[in-house]
Amino acid sequence: MSEPAARTRSSFWKSFGPGLIWAATSVGVSHLVQSTRAGAEAGFAFVGVIVFALILKYPFFEYGARYAAATRRSLVEGYRDIGRWALWLFLAITLITAIISLAALAMFMAFLTRYAFGAEWPLAATAAVLMGACVAVLVVGRYRGLDITIKILLAMLVLSTVATALVAAPRADLSTLALWPGDIVGTVVPFAFLLALIGWMPSPVDVAVWSSLWTLAKDKSTGARTSVADAKRDFLVGFVGTGILALVFVSVGATVLYQADVTLSGAGAVFSTQLVDMYSTTLGSWSRPIVLVAAMATIFSSLLAVTDGFPRAIERTLANLRGSVAAETVTRVGRVYWGSMIALPLIAFFIILGFSGSLTAMVDFATIVAFLTAPILGYFNLRAVTSSAVPAEHRPGRRMVGLTWVGLVLLGGTGVAYLASLLL
Repeated sequence: MSEPAARTRSSFWKSFGPGLIWAATSVGVSHLVQSTRAGAEAGFAFVGVIVFALILKYPFFEYGARYAAATRRSLVEGYRDIGRWALWLFLAITLITAIISLAALAMFMAFLTRYAFGAEWPLAATAAVLMGACVAVLVVGRYRGLDITIKILLAMLVLSTVATALVAAPRADLSTLALWPGDIVGTVVPFAFLLALIGWMPSPVDVAVWSSLWTLAKDKSTGARTSVADAKRDFLVGFVGTGILALVFVSVGATVLYQADVTLSGAGAVFSTQLVDMYSTTLGSWSRPIVLVAAMATIFSSLLAVTDGFPRAIERTLANLRGSVAAETVTRVGRVYWGSMIALPLIAFFIILGFSGSLTAMVDFATIVAFLTAPILGYFNLRAVTSSAVPAEHRPGRRMVGLTWVGLVLLGGTGVAYLASLLL
């Protein structure tokens, strides 16, 4: 291997990590809940929709890592350059989704934990312990603790999920495979489910801001600056991985739940264990630990990532709303970060106390909000990455910009049509 090639590989491994943390955020409810529901209710009919969403939303997310590596700033600073109104809108979206997302993930993980240990612990108390464990990881390990823990969880997730899919593969019936679900939407599944599936596939667009913050935090942790090429490559690894896992979860739902004609429950207590029970019944009790590890690793990795991501975004947004922020302070976390890390789980705890039976309703609400706001935040990201703050050589090319506009128009048009249907 030549010396330049060795240096390139070395620099990539030093920068490797933010893309995986982004992936951990993505392979949570959107995969285990929404993708599995898609497979369970329509077989492989939604595969085309998922691939479509991944392609259209790819630029929105890639711009986060690109912007951070090119400018040494987060996308929050890019939003500030657009105007204070953009910051206020992003903050509102963040606060709305933060509490619901954290509560849904914590509640889902609490159900799985109680099921795994065969215990009847109070749901809210179990969720509180799990959220507390995430906070402890971040307090003790900071970004490095997050990075290492996520890599371990994702390794467990990939191995167990792929094993699950391989076990079920011989049962797969691809006759339902389609580029578009056609008459299924509006009959078998409501149109709102289609929006919910796309809304968090692979994740809400606001997570692009987290990606930019994690890229900068990684640089501080390693003491080395990530190049734009390495940042894009790191993100691509995580993005492709989340796409593959989304299709795997669709396959899991299609091969076990759809063929068994099982209707997934809207109650979190039933839904969170239904898949594991069905695998044990269909394939044998030996498959139960594999599926359970896949489910728990999926949700806990996402819970840990959002426990860090939301406070980072809130702190940077409030700092920018107060005035201009020096570049050297972008990677710092302070009182707002730690205060948010305590306040958000506390609010989520009380939501779980009052709405423990409405897991899928909460998820659907958050995912539809994510769908409706995706074009807005996607446009913000495009404005930021094509601004004068980004060196010309690091701005996206015509094809990427063109794909971005296609995504903005299609997603925005669908969102307007949906809102119009609600008013008519």
